[in-house]
Amino acid sequence: MLYLVPTPIGNLEDMTFRAVRILKESDIILAEDTRTSTPLLKHFGIDKKLFAHHQHNEHKALSEVIRFLKEGQQVALISDAGTPAISDPGFLLVREAIKEGIAICCLPGATAFVPALVVSGLPSDSFVFEGFLPVKKGRQTKLKSLVNEQRTMIFYESPYRILKTLDELTVYFGADRLCSVSREISKVFEETVRGSLLEVKEYFENNVIKGEFVICVHGNS
Repeated sequence: MLYLVPTPIGNLEDMTFRAVRILKESDIILAEDTRTSTPLLKHFGIDKKLFAHHQHNEHKALSEVIRFLKEGQQVALISDAGTPAISDPGFLLVREAIKEGIAICCLPGATAFVPALVVSGLPSDSFVFEGFLPVKKGRQTKLKSLVNEQRTMIFYESPYRILKTLDELTVYFGADRLCSVSREISKVFEETVRGSLLEVKEYFENNVIKGEFVICVHGNS
């Protein structure tokens, strides 16, 4: 069995009882960054074989992981935070496991965009998750393709590009388009700023920029 196990995006109390049990029962744990995951596993008393599984080695590691699974070993995949395969490694492994007829189970749990959308005050009955915008090639094309999107749009962004992204969203979607930006979700300094794209951009130009960001933008109505 291949398990995809969500891990906390902030507060360690967000870890589920089931997630802890599955990790303790697994023979092998695949982690996006072992340096990040080791303290988490130690906190919950989990002592298992830990292998790095990230975007730079997941292609090469596929055959070995599939071999482990075919041998009857229970493998769990975790990312640095949140649910594997959501803007994190996991898709390739899941696709290969399906091809090989291996059973897969994804536990429900932490995903940053869900709480950000719920507290945004923007329509949540229909939305589109875009994850991280392309850093360079294809970035402008992607933004242009979303100009007439009517559903609420959700983006992930790092603290290093948040101002650039808000500026570009203002240019393409209009300064008055409503949005909500959440950062440090489930952590001590969690914050959500709501308003027009221009207002939110100006806020972060004059305040602390720290943590990972989730941007929710109202669709074109």
